[in-house]
Amino acid sequence: MSKTENNIFDDLYNGITVTKNHPQIAELRTSSYATIGLLQKLNSSHDPLEIVQILSEITGKTIDETVAVFPPLYINNGTNLHIGKNVFINFDCTFLSLGGITIEDNVLIGPKVSLLSEGHPLQPAERDSLVPGKIHIKKNAWIGANSTILPGVTIGENAVVAAGAVVSKDVAANTVVGGIPAKLIRNI
Repeated sequence: MSKTENNIFDDLYNGITVTKNHPQIAELRTSSYATIGLLQKLNSSHDPLEIVQILSEITGKTIDETVAVFPPLYINNGTNLHIGKNVFINFDCTFLSLGGITIEDNVLIGPKVSLLSEGHPLQPAERDSLVPGKIHIKKNAWIGANSTILPGVTIGENAVVAAGAVVSKDVAANTVVGGIPAKLIRNI
């Protein structure tokens, strides 16, 4: 691969649909299994500093010691996952982060939240492709328990996603959304 060529993780982060014919498609599974190995260590730890250190290994970036994670946590690959300072991630969350997930400072993520930055085409013949969509959770947002954030969604600063919501569209700053699909409940 030349130095100007992107790898498969760059392609996904840059919004490029990846098909089964991508020259690096096997790297997705290899990388995910390596991540699973690190997650087994993270998910069996009760030491906050060890958890942050392992999460740093998974993402390939330094995670601030103010980040708190209550295991278990499930991530398919940490390459395109960015976590700010003073973030709290509660029990049993799932982050499919190949398309890119950015969690800014002071974000609260409730238990059983799913952040899904990739999906698949509707057409059966193309369904084995990955269609990425960045998720961006801005400062001071609160994502309620058992919520699902779908690809391409931005959660605005100070916004609240009510428990159980399925968010398929951007959420404005200083608002509360809830339901399936999530709709505006009120302004803060």
